[in-house]
Amino acid sequence: MSNSLMEDLKWRGLLYQQTDEEGLTELVKEEKISLYCGVDPTADSMHIGHIVPLLTLRRFQQHGHRPILLVGGATGMIGDPSGRTEERQLQTTEQVEQNVEGIKKQMERIFDFDTENGAKMVNNNDWIGGLTLIEFLRDYGKYLGVNYMLAKDNVASRLEEGISFTEFSYMLIQGIDFNHLYTNYGCRVQIGGSDQWGNITTGLEVIRKVQQEEEAKAYGITIPLITKADGTKFGKTAGGAVWLDAEKTSPYEFYQFWINTADADVIKYLKIFTFLEREEIEELEVTVEEEPHLRKAQRTLAEEMTRLIHGEEALDQAIRISQALFSGDLKALSIDEMRDAFKDVPSAEMPREDKNIVDFIVEAKISSSKRQGREDVTNGAISINGERIKDTAYLITAENRLEDQFTIVRRGRRNYTMVQFS
Repeated sequence: MSNSLMEDLKWRGLLYQQTDEEGLTELVKEEKISLYCGVDPTADSMHIGHIVPLLTLRRFQQHGHRPILLVGGATGMIGDPSGRTEERQLQTTEQVEQNVEGIKKQMERIFDFDTENGAKMVNNNDWIGGLTLIEFLRDYGKYLGVNYMLAKDNVASRLEEGISFTEFSYMLIQGIDFNHLYTNYGCRVQIGGSDQWGNITTGLEVIRKVQQEEEAKAYGITIPLITKADGTKFGKTAGGAVWLDAEKTSPYEFYQFWINTADADVIKYLKIFTFLEREEIEELEVTVEEEPHLRKAQRTLAEEMTRLIHGEEALDQAIRISQALFSGDLKALSIDEMRDAFKDVPSAEMPREDKNIVDFIVEAKISSSKRQGREDVTNGAISINGERIKDTAYLITAENRLEDQFTIVRRGRRNYTMVQFS
């Protein structure tokens, strides 16, 4: 079964670089191994770009291997130069500790912790934090030549702009992590994004030197950078990154991100992000070609991802909001759901006072003139909080102000405006 795992990873497009493809394939075929992926707590939440290596690690767990989830309480204090053109802002200890807690909760949604091969969560501050400067230089620093470190892409790409000794030392600290997990947990493999290749191979070099092995009995895998079909960066929206934290990106916004995936990308994302079987994904591929208007693949992707990250209840809510917006029946939504759904629609600000509906929609710039406003109301084009209004004498009063803060106005089928009251 584990051999088919490597074939499945290839089919899903999840293997970019491997230090020893033949050796690793043989290892996972013959043994149940421990393998790890690290996340530095640079924020109190991961975003969807972070989770591809973690989901890949989860695939190993499904095949009987044990995942070790390393949260970088120590490395998060240093800053990884990989994939960056400038120094990171250093964070306070309190910030890092708060971020660690947020990330731990998100990892608990993705992995099984209570099974026979349950995931193990570790924090590298537990072994790096107590390391003295002399120990760091004597026990580890002597094993890596400066020329070796300068040749690594994540350092070489920064030499022109400049790199501090702090970030220069990052790869050695990550190498100490791999060696610690190799020694104490029998960890044989590290998984990371494509920008982590230099750090992973440095870890193998540290293991080889510290363990005095001619060839490190450990391996590294990197995952390709995920891009859209048009070559642009995956995981960004007009509002910024798509976070796993429901406070930063609501389950509805999260669901909408996936459901808006282009036909050219959806099958690729189903392979990378979901745990659906190959046969089911291939069936969905047929629907993209033959019935693209049904968007069945996109709906499946959105449901699988929202369920995984936010749970069944949040998925049901996201679907309910989506259906209410599609049908225009906003009365089915709670006030919180309305606020969530219309967070990013055009908004207008109005004083808290009773106002004739025509004047109201003209002042909110929903209709271009009073004549147009009267036409819009008479023709049934205007709805207030989901209720169609056709009477041009209708008054907008406190009853129409949800929580005395906002009113949702729809003009036509899809044009929504959130009017907020000052």
